[in-house]
Formats: sequence, C-alpha cells, structure tokens
Amino acid sequence: MVQTIPARDISLYELEEKFGLQLATDTSFFTEWTENLPTLTDGEKQAIARVKSNYINLNKRRLMSEEAVKMVVLSPLLDLAGFYQPPFEIETETSVEISAEDESFIVKGNIDVLVIQKCFWVLVIESKSGRFDVMTALPQALAYMLDCPNLTQPTFGLLMNGREFVFVKLIQQEHPWYARSYALSIERDSELHQVLSILKRLGELIRNS
Repeated sequence: MVQTIPARDISLYELEEKFGLQLATDTSFFTEWTENLPTLTDGEKQAIARVKSNYINLNKRRLMSEEAVKMVVLSPLLDLAGFYQPPFEIETETSVEISAEDESFIVKGNIDVLVIQKCFWVLVIESKSGRFDVMTALPQALAYMLDCPNLTQPTFGLLMNGREFVFVKLIQQEHPWYARSYALSIERDSELHQVLSILKRLGELIRNS
C-alpha cells in the first residue's frame, strides 16, 4: 500500500529514512551564502531600507499574513535581485510530488514561489507562525527540492517569515546532501544586505548553470 504524506507534514527524520537525506557538516559544502557575494549599490541599500521600514510599520499594527509578507518583503527583494527579468520565469502554487525508489512512500504538496527550472524554491511561512522558528519549514522545503529533475546541479531554497530568512542548498549524489545558513534577520541592516547579496549570487549561479 502506498503511503502518502502532505509535504507540510513531512519530518526531517522521514526524509532521512525514506530518501537517504543527509546533513553536510563540512563548511565548504555551502559557501554560496557567505563567499563571493556581490557588493550592493547605494540605491539597492536604500531600497532594502525601505523594505525594512515598510515591514516594521505594517507589522506594528497586526501580524502580517503570508500574502502581505510576499507583497511587502519577498516581492521587492526578488525584484532587486533580478528574478523578474529574463531568463527567469516564476511559477506559483506549483503542485509537486516525489516518491521513494520503492514507490511505497509519496510526499505531495504545494509551494508558494518557484524560480526557473526548479532550481530555486521560496517558501513563505504564515506570519502568525512567525512566532515559531523559521526552520519549521525546512522539511517541507527539502521535500520540494528533492523533486529537482537535474541531479547534477545544486538546488537552492529560501525559507522566510518576513522577519527571518534561511537559505538552503541541496545536492543529489549517491545520497541527497543538504546544508543551511543560519537565520538572517530583517531587523539587522547588515544581514538584510546579505540576504539581497545572496539572492543576487544565486541568480548568477542559476543563470550560468
């Protein structure tokens, strides 16, 4: 009997058990979020300062919904990183299904934003859940990333709840390996600058892959 689990309900333990997923502890595995990051222009710094200001102002009134986070925070960042220009295409609410080799275990679910060729997945956590660790979305993100059709290229992900951002890298070899950044905060200017620099860096890598 085939077992089906919504991606939102999957755990890291189940991904490890069913798909052989392993955490890479070598710091050289995921250097894309710390090394060779492009320098931001003054205009880009001013633009993300506005993003921060908008977020803080709107979040004072009530916890922002998932749709508000995407509109106020995510969309401007993707725009500044160039993801709305060729060769990139964006699909939303894409249905994804992955299965284990023995076809006895299926993970299904939807994702909010998919950027070009299933190379970069963005998951936005409902802001009400922002009280919880942004890492609660990690198993779901990895489940989607395991669906990447190109097993020779790394796949990247971004988890965010408006206030925090976590980047993820997955490589599928004999076993799938992953690593993640630590949580970067919109409340610290240097880290918000780093978020945009990482997005621009990943855009370069995807464009040249």
